[in-house]
Amino acid sequence: MKVLFFGDVVGRLGVAAIEARLPTLIRQYQVDFVIVNGENAAKGRGLFYSDYQRLIQAGVDCVTLGNHYHSKSQIDDYIDDVDRLVRPANLLHYDQGEGYLCFDVGGTELVVTNLLGQSFMTEEVSSPILKMQDILAEYPNAAFFVDYHGEATSEKGLFAHFYDGAIAAVVGTHTHVQTADGRVLPKGTAFISDVGYCGMAESILGFQPESAISTFVYGEGHLKLLEDVDARLNAVVVEIDETTHLSKSIETLNLVVRKEELHGEENL
Repeated sequence: MKVLFFGDVVGRLGVAAIEARLPTLIRQYQVDFVIVNGENAAKGRGLFYSDYQRLIQAGVDCVTLGNHYHSKSQIDDYIDDVDRLVRPANLLHYDQGEGYLCFDVGGTELVVTNLLGQSFMTEEVSSPILKMQDILAEYPNAAFFVDYHGEATSEKGLFAHFYDGAIAAVVGTHTHVQTADGRVLPKGTAFISDVGYCGMAESILGFQPESAISTFVYGEGHLKLLEDVDARLNAVVVEIDETTHLSKSIETLNLVVRKEELHGEENL
């Protein structure tokens, strides 16, 4: 089984870039299942229902969230009615939606979950390690794919090593910077500290560099998302053994989608 996972999608440009390239990537890598972290799709923070719909219609099988899960309160109106959206499972004060979902992928159960880290994060959450124990116990015959949304690479690495041999993959999100540590751990868990992001090719965390400089250096203006520019797609392809439910390989993707490739302004 091959799983394609895209890092944090930043704005409509990131969504449009996935729409443009996903069919080709599925064919090229013989992908069986596609996951996208969509927590920044709505103007850089949160997820509108329209963004969720576009991703699913493009061929995405599951959308995960993160610390901006509730940055757009509209999510309360639809999160209980969709069946391919996973919010952080270890939230303490939010019980709408699902923190993990089980999918049938060619006869193999694949459980996708989203966890929030505790280091340098402001959300009130339970221990990711303890929460994962509960999820594992619920599905004794499944492969597990974890989107670990956190700030600290060390915390993500600790979680992956703790569950090495029990989880197929632990992929980090949140920092929007693809790390160079993608590998399969000794007992068979694929790991990368951060997959990266999908958005403006030349940016600061997906936002226009000039706007970030004005905002953080001079305290002027606000962060901007541009649309008529090239896009970057950061992703990983993880191959999971359908018998052992552990990983054979993990490959990182760092692609630029030229603005001419995007399907017209209606996608922006």
